[in-house]
Amino acid sequence: MMDTYSLFRQIADSWVLLAMFLFFIGVVVWAFRPGSRKIHDDTANIPFRHEDKPADDRETGSSDQEEKRQ
Repeated sequence: MMDTYSLFRQIADSWVLLAMFLFFIGVVVWAFRPGSRKIHDDTANIPFRHEDKPADDRETGSSDQEEKRQ
């Protein structure tokens, strides 16, 4: 009879490795799927959105300043 460690080691060496590889391939396919370019470009340009002046509270979605004013 195989001890527990050896059984788990065999499972990890074969099926878990296969599952992790398939997950990785799925993430790569999802990242490069058609139609995702707009989302990636928008995310990549976040640091450059407000180069000229700071963002307004309305643009950032911050409600802290609004609560202080009331």
